[in-house]
Amino acid sequence: MTTAPQAAAAPADRVVTDYQDPVQALPPVSRPPTPSCTVTAMKHTFANSYGQPYVGTLAPPAQCAGPWTKVVLSWTASSKGRQYDRLAGLWIGGAEVLRTSTPEPDPSGITWHFDRDITEFSPLLHRAQPFVMDLGNVVNQTYTGPYDVEVTVTYYQADRAHPAPEQADTVLPLAADAGQPGWQALPDGKNYTAQVTVPANTAKLTAQVYARGGGCEEFWWSNVPTELAKAYPQAGLCGGGTYREVGVRVDGRPAGVVAPYSVIYTGGVAPMLWRPISAIDAIVTLPYTIDLSPFLGTLTDGRPHTVELVPPHGIVDSWTLGGNLFATTDPGVRRVTGTAPSTELPEAEVRVGTTGTGLDTSIATHVARSWHTSALLHTSRGLVPVRASGQWTFDNTTKLADSASKQNTDQHVVGSYGSMGKVDGFDFSLRADVTQKIVDDNNYRIDASVHMGRRLWTVGGGRPALSEDTIDTSGGFGRTNGVLTYADGRSHEQWTGLDDVGRWYSKRINTEHGYVV
Repeated sequence: MTTAPQAAAAPADRVVTDYQDPVQALPPVSRPPTPSCTVTAMKHTFANSYGQPYVGTLAPPAQCAGPWTKVVLSWTASSKGRQYDRLAGLWIGGAEVLRTSTPEPDPSGITWHFDRDITEFSPLLHRAQPFVMDLGNVVNQTYTGPYDVEVTVTYYQADRAHPAPEQADTVLPLAADAGQPGWQALPDGKNYTAQVTVPANTAKLTAQVYARGGGCEEFWWSNVPTELAKAYPQAGLCGGGTYREVGVRVDGRPAGVVAPYSVIYTGGVAPMLWRPISAIDAIVTLPYTIDLSPFLGTLTDGRPHTVELVPPHGIVDSWTLGGNLFATTDPGVRRVTGTAPSTELPEAEVRVGTTGTGLDTSIATHVARSWHTSALLHTSRGLVPVRASGQWTFDNTTKLADSASKQNTDQHVVGSYGSMGKVDGFDFSLRADVTQKIVDDNNYRIDASVHMGRRLWTVGGGRPALSEDTIDTSGGFGRTNGVLTYADGRSHEQWTGLDDVGRWYSKRINTEHGYVV
């Protein structure tokens, strides 16, 4: 008698409830071998902290009064229990020096650490300044994890072998009140408006912008056209389409736009995708830079001028924007003057094509974007032409299937920003494949795989820079009758490029079931 072969039993779902401390493959911030002093800027617990930022004072230690070759901010935090990912920002003298978000903890607790080079803020750091941190959190019977955060600042004295770096000599925060958080959560059509007075002899002016979407805008890269989301409210889709850009305006005039990175919070898509490797840009968030030098001819008259940060057009939730200006002055003249700026910054032409019907459809979005501004400045070096520009292509294909229970997104953004001989290039890639089976808040299952990539390079205008960061992760999360019955993931990250002193650096991390293997 012949026995029919038996099919192999499907492996049982694994429930991972504890994972190791969060990790990333980023290169460490280098530390120069000069005398240094470290001060504790903040040690604080954020529990029920919405609308209750930490407000203190940061002053340089007398024994390390400067000049400094480097200033490093260090963050160490811990949490234990159950908690959402939370957005956090940090300001010194009203200038936003850090934007981050928190990993989600486990019952036994996590601790994570990272450093941030804040040397560019040295003009503010030579005197006592308000030190503000905002991390809105909720602690109750369900979400039990407060965030304990300690921030230190280390000042490294300059010497002949390690001089103070050449950099902007004036920092102009966009925050209206240096004693309060300087960001704003903005809906569609509302801008962040700041009044600034630029030093009369400013010869170069750059804007540094931080931008993150919230709510439905956390997942803007997977959003569908608004009319589709409204037609099928039961599907829980977010509208607004998939193209986003953040702009800057000077005295009401467009001055530049940037293409934001598609950052995913540590609870995004499915939480186990990001345990223990956090998504690119989630923990160490990079700002975007726009050169405003072509507008100096009108900005250096000693009067207040308006700078606006503009959230993406057509958003369906809020974007949190903030930032600073950096001015480099010309000691050889009392005032830098110049021609009125020439600007070519049209509205983005977003092309959307749809195939299929209803919730079984494919949506392709394409944008070819370019802009530039220019002027002539009168400086101590004579008549100097200045120009800023940006150009990129954006392609996103989002497919819905099985009445939108399955969604696949493939996005690629590649381009560069130009500024007086310097080119900052970028190549962003994202692929996400998500299957959701949702009955209600207590009965659901999510399976997903995500690829994230960010390649950055700089040529001209000083030391070249190069980095490539990629993450591939898969896993899922689910509950049955409110009980966690599925929580597992595996991932790997590869960072390759030049570190902050130009040395080659490469690191790869592989994880399974919440632990590095």
